[in-house]
Amino acid sequence: MPMNPAKNQTSKPKTDGKSPKSSSSPSKTTEATKAQERTQPIPPPSHPRQYRAIGLIQARYERSEEQLTQGYLITAKGDKIEAVVLGRVISLIKNHLDMDKEHLWVVYPRTKAENDGLHVQIVGVWEPETLNLGDESAITSDEAIEPGYFSIRGEVIFFNTEEESLVVKIKQFPRKEGDKPKFFKLKLKGVLGERPLKRFYDLNVHLEGETLFVKDGTDLGFAQKKPRFNKKSKRPNLKGGKRIPPRKPTSGPRSKPSIKKPSK
Repeated sequence: MPMNPAKNQTSKPKTDGKSPKSSSSPSKTTEATKAQERTQPIPPPSHPRQYRAIGLIQARYERSEEQLTQGYLITAKGDKIEAVVLGRVISLIKNHLDMDKEHLWVVYPRTKAENDGLHVQIVGVWEPETLNLGDESAITSDEAIEPGYFSIRGEVIFFNTEEESLVVKIKQFPRKEGDKPKFFKLKLKGVLGERPLKRFYDLNVHLEGETLFVKDGTDLGFAQKKPRFNKKSKRPNLKGGKRIPPRKPTSGPRSKPSIKKPSK
């Protein structure tokens, strides 16, 4: 039974916080999209500007001596990636998975602040052939699953052409209404266009060893809209979302300042 990563994505498309209204006759497009999500470990983006960082790692999970939820993913080549286990995967590890074997894990990548190293959060496992436990999401996919593939979507906030490195900022929308959105930064290796800064990219990334390398990407434009400027004042013509009206010249002669005479 594959866990449905669409329910645990790092970031969701911006909504008004209300669930969409149900319809008695859903469109064929909606039905096809839902079916596609159930048959893919990494579903297509649900929004053109959907932030996310999700990928697949074929490895064996080795827990730490202290806790089941903390450990390492060890690949066939011997690469060792620090990992933590989240959500329903804990139950799968305890009751259904052979920890002496490799599995295809669905993970969220993170960059460690102290040394820029990679660590991951395990949020799912893609193994419909062996984990078909009667769940409706246990549908075998005929599509090719590529271990080591990552889908990274976010704003490029730093790049260094000489070192072939870049940093992508990814927004996490709040789970509760009223909370502020959070951000995290992910460091990648690779080169994009001449001016990728502050632009939103859809990146296809591949894991080699313990490093994420950019294979290719699509520039989707500026991550944030630029404010319009008034040609005369050269200042933003926006304030609190409202247009600032131009100042009108004062009419009539200017009044002279009154001067007090010194007392005798």
